[in-house]
Amino acid sequence: MKRTIMVTTLSLLALSMTACGDSGSNAADNNGTADNNSVNVNNAADENTNEEAASNNEDANAEENESSSDTIVYESENGPVEVPADPQRVAVLSTFAGNVMALDVPLVGVDSWSMNNPQFEEQLEGVEEVTDESLEKLIELEPDLILGLNNINNVEQLEEIAPVVTFEYGAVDYLEQHIEIGKVLNKEEEASAWVNDFREEASALGEEIKAEIGEDATISVFENFDKQLYVFGDNWGRGTEILYQEMEIGMPEKVEEMALEEGYYALSAEVLPEFAGDYMVFSKVADTDNSFQETETYQNIPAVAEGNVIEVDAMSFYFNDPVTLEYQLDVFEEEFLK
Repeated sequence: MKRTIMVTTLSLLALSMTACGDSGSNAADNNGTADNNSVNVNNAADENTNEEAASNNEDANAEENESSSDTIVYESENGPVEVPADPQRVAVLSTFAGNVMALDVPLVGVDSWSMNNPQFEEQLEGVEEVTDESLEKLIELEPDLILGLNNINNVEQLEEIAPVVTFEYGAVDYLEQHIEIGKVLNKEEEASAWVNDFREEASALGEEIKAEIGEDATISVFENFDKQLYVFGDNWGRGTEILYQEMEIGMPEKVEEMALEEGYYALSAEVLPEFAGDYMVFSKVADTDNSFQETETYQNIPAVAEGNVIEVDAMSFYFNDPVTLEYQLDVFEEEFLK
């Protein structure tokens, strides 16, 4: 304090002048600081606005992703179809009920053929029978997806009820068909895994059967429906896919000539011996006229005389879906290896 009091007048004057000179500089510095503070405030406001906008965009994207995850797009034969990502109420109008059941997807309606299949009975408890004409019933059932063959009627009306996906029969093979249905149901991985397992199982069983009946043995598959006999090629259900495609068991020459390309061939009981293999699988419709079995012509067929005819229930054997195919494998194992 004493040193401060003893400062000379000259020194005070010089200090005063210096202070006056510095005041302009300080004012300028203060103005610069104020401008910088203003910029910083504005930048902070802009950052807050940008963060808020980004947050809003993230929320919108999350909502959009959540919405889009509810559906997938299946590239059908007729173009892209938006279908549920997790269908819970599927209606099947043509023969694909077993494919849907095998993938553990709930059904609300199926075709009459599926309803009458004994192998489906337990799993179809509570499921309604529907057709492409039963529009009112389908509306009541509120399906979230409708599947069928491409020959169904009223497609436009059905599309107003739920997304519709149709398939051309035979456009892909029976196992690829299951994978395609897996794609529609968003279960392609599960469908592909089943196909791989089935092929291995069928091939292994086929080797056992051929070891039992002979590598060169032939099998024919026939059916009596509405007083008409039919023999079948290698892709018409009734176990033909398993026997001919997977197990590679021989087909009688006459069957190959007449039925392989079309899938089936109609014939009379009189010429059945020409189509008979060393073994025969008779897909039998119980409530039709099967009196041909009592004729001498039939009784004299070597496979019949030697007891090499396997009779199966036609209603259980028609299809080539996973449920039916697994049943057919069990039947063939039991009958050929007994």
